[in-house]
Amino acid sequence: MTLPANISSTVIDSLKAAVGPGGWTDDPDLLAPFLVEWRDTWRGSTPLMLSPATTAEASAVLGICHANRIAVTTQGGNTGLVGGQIPQGEVLISTRRMKAIRSIDPLDDSIVAEAGCILTEVHAAAATVNKRFPLVLASQGSATIGGLISTNAGGVHVRRHGMMRALVLGLEAVLPDGSVFSELTSLRKDNTGYDLKQLLIGAEGTLGLVTAASLRLVPVPRAMVVSMLAVESAAIAVDLLHRLEERTGAVAAFELINHTGVAMALKNLPNVKDPLAHTRAPWRVLVEFESSADGLSDLAETALGEAIEDGLIIDCLISQNEAQAQDFWLLREEMSAAQRPEGASAKHDISVPVSRIPAFLEQADTVVETVIPGCQIVSFGHASDGNIHYDVVQPVGMDPAAFKAKAPALIEAVHDVAVSLQGSISAEHGIGISRRDEFIRREPPAHLKLMHAIKAGIDPHGIMNPR
Repeated sequence: MTLPANISSTVIDSLKAAVGPGGWTDDPDLLAPFLVEWRDTWRGSTPLMLSPATTAEASAVLGICHANRIAVTTQGGNTGLVGGQIPQGEVLISTRRMKAIRSIDPLDDSIVAEAGCILTEVHAAAATVNKRFPLVLASQGSATIGGLISTNAGGVHVRRHGMMRALVLGLEAVLPDGSVFSELTSLRKDNTGYDLKQLLIGAEGTLGLVTAASLRLVPVPRAMVVSMLAVESAAIAVDLLHRLEERTGAVAAFELINHTGVAMALKNLPNVKDPLAHTRAPWRVLVEFESSADGLSDLAETALGEAIEDGLIIDCLISQNEAQAQDFWLLREEMSAAQRPEGASAKHDISVPVSRIPAFLEQADTVVETVIPGCQIVSFGHASDGNIHYDVVQPVGMDPAAFKAKAPALIEAVHDVAVSLQGSISAEHGIGISRRDEFIRREPPAHLKLMHAIKAGIDPHGIMNPR
């Protein structure tokens, strides 16, 4: 790729020297995997990828870029879904070599992990001291801590443990001018000034490069029960969520999947099973209970049995072992993959108040049918926190190009429904390239003014993820 006019060969040499021989590449073949989003929705380009191995190297890189007004895009595990990690001509900074677990303290319930650590590596490290890092999501085998922080990741345990904002105790980050913000604390309480780390969490790399984090650990539950339920409606599912919480106090995850999603998974993915294949119902609910007290199985079974007797649950299966529980979760986690063979789709990552999930689903279904009749709607996600992944797949037999031409109007209409219900157009995936223009158009002017002021103060040259 031709170098931008403001990047001289001397500056390039300085950047390469800052990370050493193993820390850079401009080879097109080596760059290729880092320049495409995993769903092949976004593709990009870069003249150079830099992979610092230490915070000092990252500081040197950003210092050079700041001095020379060189735009950069930061990338973790490249699992983002809105294109924010894909460079569009900027220098790419990857955290893939920053993979150390710096410390674990079971007494402080904290672990310090570098930005390039894969989430499953943090899970494994926490397990060595009989603790757990409670963030769990489908991409945990490739998503990195830095990326999860930068996008304020959610996952399946948000109602119980919160999003990434609630799990980060302290941060280390390199700011756009190369200076290092260092606050790797394990404190739960600190009222000395602004909570500056929160500016970087969820900022999608626009205010700095996260290099390490102090993360909150929780006890490992002594018992876990996973159950797949069949229910008649989303409204019943919402009622059931609150009822099971009241009866057990142990609901850790509560996931909703509609019949279309289940049918697509069974049709298109040979490794997926439906544990309630004999039951045709509009909705499946996946519930995970966890507790450190004795008697969880009896408690969960009693609560589920009462709900069956009262007509809230059509059918129910409780996993008998870990393998069966994993099969239950696989059905939920493969919802996106199940849609690919069906053609083009329009993805939505909305959130609404939990009580308004049924209203959103009903109204969104209506507007989709108005914009593009005959679409296949796959609704699934985190019903316990109001985050529904509302995916609209093209009608059978429709030309994918024709669907894509109408998709912007469809997305706008679905988002209008979410906003009308006091919801959000991005619950956990972020803004990135995909939602940038719509975010700017919908966000109140006072909010944008404040964000612009923060950005200008921290990154006056606008070099960090400038799109």
